[in-house]
Amino acid sequence: MDQKPTVSRIVHYVSHGSPVRDDGTQEFPSVCRAAIVAEVYPAGPPSLLSGGEIGEGEPQVCALVVLNPTGLFFHDCQQDENNRAGGTWHWPERV
Repeated sequence: MDQKPTVSRIVHYVSHGSPVRDDGTQEFPSVCRAAIVAEVYPAGPPSLLSGGEIGEGEPQVCALVVLNPTGLFFHDCQQDENNRAGGTWHWPERV
């Protein structure tokens, strides 16, 4: 089943985390945060995509309201179901 993001859906945003220090430690690791879809772009913002319409099965770019323990964060980001890199969003895992 292919899910399509729509306004008000809950997704997971992956935080960037802090840079890794010389000793290999990291003050703040990358973690998943709850986020609400605020906008779904029919074509991604120029800073995130090369332009044009998003085709079937391509990563979707959305404006998110990220719910952090210390406050809200607003971010445009691309879907990444495979690598789940920092600064991307993905669908929550089913449990």
